[in-house]
Amino acid sequence: MHSPSQALDNAAGNCQLLDAVMAKLGLKNDAALSRALEVAPPVIGKIRRGRLPVGATLLIRMHEVTDIAIRELKAIATPAAPEVAV
Repeated sequence: MHSPSQALDNAAGNCQLLDAVMAKLGLKNDAALSRALEVAPPVIGKIRRGRLPVGATLLIRMHEVTDIAIRELKAIATPAAPEVAV
């Protein structure tokens, strides 16, 4: 189980998160996303490639610019656990 303060470090989930934020804001590319989130363009690329996790500061910034609840943003980035038959 992840602690609430742990950074989101799932590369596939983080790509989904970035794509969801881009869609919500109507942005066409990562450069526009980096401007909207006020981060350097390489940050977005590193997150997409799994070299950098989405930290709390960036998650809060995503919430501020999209009005998507932080809980919902985390749910987008967190892969669903596989179901286990009992």
